[in-house]
Amino acid sequence: MAVSLYQLAVDAHDLKGLATFWARVLDWHIVYEDEEEVIIAADGNALPGIVFLPVPETKAGKNRLHIDLAPDDQAAEVERILGLGARRVDVGQGEVSWVVLADPEGNEFCVLRPKKSLLD
Repeated sequence: MAVSLYQLAVDAHDLKGLATFWARVLDWHIVYEDEEEVIIAADGNALPGIVFLPVPETKAGKNRLHIDLAPDDQAAEVERILGLGARRVDVGQGEVSWVVLADPEGNEFCVLRPKKSLLD
């Protein structure tokens, strides 16, 4: 049986706001929107996507799953993403080669050094 990654689901309070933040980070687009979900992707036919879903509760604790970004220029990308509304966070990472940030709703993600493969 074949399977592929279709989309990641992210709980959110401000669906449109968080979707817009991530669309700007990834240079993606909002490809679908209603009051129950907002979906972003590279385009409407590209997989995977990210769907933002409404939840009443606030985030509690460190994420169990997070996004890793691999830019061409880590320092420049961190500054660009901070300018979009992210903030630096400390999750106990210590001295590492990646930068831990949080999106506007507190979801942690990492900006890695440049990578060319999963084994790099």
